[in-house]
Amino acid sequence: MYKIMIVDDEENIIKSLQRTLRRQHDWDIETYTDPLLALKRVRTCIFDLVLSDCRMPGIDGIAFLSELRQLQPDAIRMVLTGAVNINTLMDAINSAGAFRFIAKPWDDDNLIQSINEGLRFRRIMVENRMLAEKVKEQEDELKQLYFEKAGAAQQKNGVHKGVDG
Repeated sequence: MYKIMIVDDEENIIKSLQRTLRRQHDWDIETYTDPLLALKRVRTCIFDLVLSDCRMPGIDGIAFLSELRQLQPDAIRMVLTGAVNINTLMDAINSAGAFRFIAKPWDDDNLIQSINEGLRFRRIMVENRMLAEKVKEQEDELKQLYFEKAGAAQQKNGVHKGVDG
């Protein structure tokens, strides 16, 4: 089961998103109207995907997602906003590492598809890292075996030289 966080200062947006997402999937969804409380939660719980409003009081969505990126680099970050401009898009992508930008009002099917794509991307990213770690471990084992075999061969040659000498 995937764990999803929704952060938006508007309660009606959160309720609408919950209805849409729960109707479609069996995701574990946590919601926050206060991004600072959401950040506190991020320090104690791992999330697969976080969908955040862009404009919120206290801390904006880009700053929130940038902090999330530092705390949970594997979490997929998506921005939800009604006000779209190029600078916001660039900040969302460059500083927050946003996977997707969702405009308000959203299309339910597009939102669900975007979340599914984000979760699939995260799964592949985590699997790739695990495989890379496994390859590294196997390379280290092979190097160790090579050095052990090379050392044994040198000892064997030394014994033969001693007997022959």
